[in-house]
Amino acid sequence: MDITNDVEKECCHAEEERKSHHSDKMKSNLVSRLNRIEGQIRGVKGMIEKDTYCDDVLNQIAAIQSALNSVGKLLLEGHMKSCVIDRIQSGDREVIDELLITVNKLMK
Repeated sequence: MDITNDVEKECCHAEEERKSHHSDKMKSNLVSRLNRIEGQIRGVKGMIEKDTYCDDVLNQIAAIQSALNSVGKLLLEGHMKSCVIDRIQSGDREVIDELLITVNKLMK
């Protein structure tokens, strides 16, 4: 599903409210991904309850982390192409520090 064009047009346009404004297509994509991740987490819980071999559980955890990273990348892309650019163009340089803090958190 290619949503790159939609990503550029959305995010936190209402500065005073600091809310995201994602398209219905983007919300649907993100919610679908998160629902899948939620199911994977329930699956890992079940694997642990059934004493599944540790390596198999760890591989599922790695898949969940990768899926979460993908959701984060989509949100970060939209944020940078929309909110960050808008705020810089309006003279707000503080958004760069905010973005750096967020990227550092994502990279831990």
